[in-house]
Amino acid sequence: MTFNELIDHVAKTTGMGKEGVKKILDTTVHTLVEQAKAGEDAVIAGYGQFKVKDTPARQGRNPGTGATIEIAAARKVAFTPAKALKDALKA
Repeated sequence: MTFNELIDHVAKTTGMGKEGVKKILDTTVHTLVEQAKAGEDAVIAGYGQFKVKDTPARQGRNPGTGATIEIAAARKVAFTPAKALKDALKA
């Protein structure tokens, strides 16, 4: 499902206008991004948790040449689904 398909589906299901739905979803995504930038986790009850993880710098290998390379430290976001979401997928 694309972002536009999500907007269409939510608008049709709720009876709201597409512009209103788009603004709500854009604000939600923007808020999650800002939380991640600040290093804060975000929990959406019944859906899951977005957790910020820091990965340290490390050495790796170039698979083509076998040369040692430095891999910079990075920050990533991991998603852990809530139990309700996991259970819904099992049904």
